[in-house]
Amino acid sequence: MGRVLDRIEVVAEEIRGQAVQSEADCRLTDAAAGLLRDSGAIRLLQPRLYGGYEVHPREFAETVMGVAALDGASGWVTGIVGVHPWELAFADPQVQEEIWGEDNDTWMASPYAPMGVATPVDGGYVLKGRWSFSSGTDHCQWAFLGAMVGDGEGGIATPSSLHVILPRTDYQIVEDTWDVIGLRGTGSKDLIVDGAFVPGYRTLNAAKVMDGRAQKEAGRPEPLFNMPYSCMFPLGITAAVIGITEGALACHIAVQKDRVAITGQKIKEDPYVLSAIGESAAEINASRVSLIETADRFYDKVDAGKEITFEERAIGRRTQIAAAWRAVRAADEIFARAGGGALHYKTPMQRFWRDAHAGLAHAVHVPGPTNHASALTQLGGEPQGMMRAMI
Repeated sequence: MGRVLDRIEVVAEEIRGQAVQSEADCRLTDAAAGLLRDSGAIRLLQPRLYGGYEVHPREFAETVMGVAALDGASGWVTGIVGVHPWELAFADPQVQEEIWGEDNDTWMASPYAPMGVATPVDGGYVLKGRWSFSSGTDHCQWAFLGAMVGDGEGGIATPSSLHVILPRTDYQIVEDTWDVIGLRGTGSKDLIVDGAFVPGYRTLNAAKVMDGRAQKEAGRPEPLFNMPYSCMFPLGITAAVIGITEGALACHIAVQKDRVAITGQKIKEDPYVLSAIGESAAEINASRVSLIETADRFYDKVDAGKEITFEERAIGRRTQIAAAWRAVRAADEIFARAGGGALHYKTPMQRFWRDAHAGLAHAVHVPGPTNHASALTQLGGEPQGMMRAMI
């Protein structure tokens, strides 16, 4: 069948063609989601047992970048919804069968942020809460949601949190909660859960997912499913941002080929513009290479049966965050030199620029705590609290 990215390239113009309507609708159009579904993009990290491809993380990242360079929202959904099958692979086999048993193209939404409370009851939990930023949620039939464990009296029983898995019938999508300046087509709406029962087998201990114990306890020997969560979850998000900047660069180059400045000089004869294009292209490519290099190195180490240390994970996250910021700064440099025509809504350049900045606002791209943690660890310290978050 060939690579998923090859199939994406065949329908590239169709994906591009849906971008304007997706943005207007504040969600991916059914046609856009259908193109991703038919390509198999969301099954890249899915177990082969359920029709997935179990690809190397590099191929996942490259595919997300390829989609995002066509349409930022489609790439973002590919990166976020596409990582959920990776986690489901080490959830209880019963919930895997519930989700994929009849349709291995069933999609799952999120977010993982613990915005709800799961109160223990016989056989599981009762879940209540409201979650923001559920990307691609209109096209998903299940959701991974983060929740703190409650004490039954309105408080938090322990500092631990869960990833709970719910069917669409157990949560409400709140319309008109995604009217934003960038990544509009992702449809990242709010979800509400009001007292749904969650069987125990539909939960994962979030701390164990983060440190790799959940994967080991599930008995998954494959290197893919033993990659660090702090590499795999940000991988799709940052790959989308880098792909978006690659799309911006492609738009910029296409326009500049024939553009003439108000002085009458052809842009391709302006050494300052040429220098800016060359430097920005190099920076965006450096972002791509650094992100993929970390995934490659971690995979090779896991494949050899070795552990990824906290220090390595922290440095990997630092590299991933820096890659996103570097790429968006490079996109700023070319956008500032694209001319007034790039400001028009009828041009895709402005949409790529807005999408890139919106993607940079995601929590996985906050540099402070991770930079602090990585440096402190390298100096022999032991980061605590928020400094260990998402590492």
